[in-house]
Amino acid sequence: MILLAYSLVCLIFGTTFLAIKIGVDAGAPPFFSAGLRFLAAGTILLLYMVWKGRASFKLLLRKEMLLTGATLTFGTFSTLYWAEQYVSSGLAAVLSATGPIMILLLQTAILRQKASRLSIYGCMIGLVGVLLLVLPGLAVDVSPLWVIGCAVVLVGECCYAVGAVYSKKVSTRMSEVSPIALNAAQMIYGGTLLLLLSLTTEKVHPEFLLSFEGASSLLYLTVVGSMVGHSLFYWLVARTNPVFPSTWLYISPPIAVGVGFLLYKEEISWMTLLGVFTIITGTVLVNGRALVQMLFKAKLNTSVVKKSNI
Repeated sequence: MILLAYSLVCLIFGTTFLAIKIGVDAGAPPFFSAGLRFLAAGTILLLYMVWKGRASFKLLLRKEMLLTGATLTFGTFSTLYWAEQYVSSGLAAVLSATGPIMILLLQTAILRQKASRLSIYGCMIGLVGVLLLVLPGLAVDVSPLWVIGCAVVLVGECCYAVGAVYSKKVSTRMSEVSPIALNAAQMIYGGTLLLLLSLTTEKVHPEFLLSFEGASSLLYLTVVGSMVGHSLFYWLVARTNPVFPSTWLYISPPIAVGVGFLLYKEEISWMTLLGVFTIITGTVLVNGRALVQMLFKAKLNTSVVKKSNI
């Protein structure tokens, strides 16, 4: 189940960078569209969980939800949406691939948690793989706003690292609450903060919702990206650790390359293949311990079932 959820997260999140770029290019105000996306997704999910009797509206009164929403959703996506006005979705994906490394740095330098050498080497190798895969094909038009956009994405990844580590603590402390409900509550707060930021910084013209690109981008990001993808991500953080699910940031560029090759007949060079191989190597190293533990548990469960049937 964990590997299936991780695969779905990689597939879903691998397409969100392009979906965000399509929406922004269609005229969607960055903060408004991001806030609307997360507020709608969080509200629908929380209402569903309350209806099923698996959550309570009292969850919104917990300060943990505000702090998680402020870092994992607001901090990460306010910066990403704004930056994609000035940098390409490919470059945004490359810069976002620093997320797992920042999580490791946060765990080791501040929280004093030991990180294995394999995890550290894996993060570095995975980042090199993303650079090999994406950078040769980028047409970079350097300008002051381009530089600021790159820096802003990195600031967002710092927020992402803090939010991912903190959400693990929250899910452990509130283990009786479904990770889906926790994700819904934090998205409501994150979406609300984004809309408040939009009110003070943007002029919202809802005409972008009348275009196919703007409407389809918002719908896809709300339903698939937030309701499905972020719920699975939060569930993975609760069941494993913050670094393991965050390595989707390495897998998403190869997915984009593969889709381009299969559907649009885009060329794949030796540099691309080298990048894919490097990314896979780095991801396996980062997740090696978690994969071994999952395989051991699966084997143990299988043996228990066999013994019970004898």
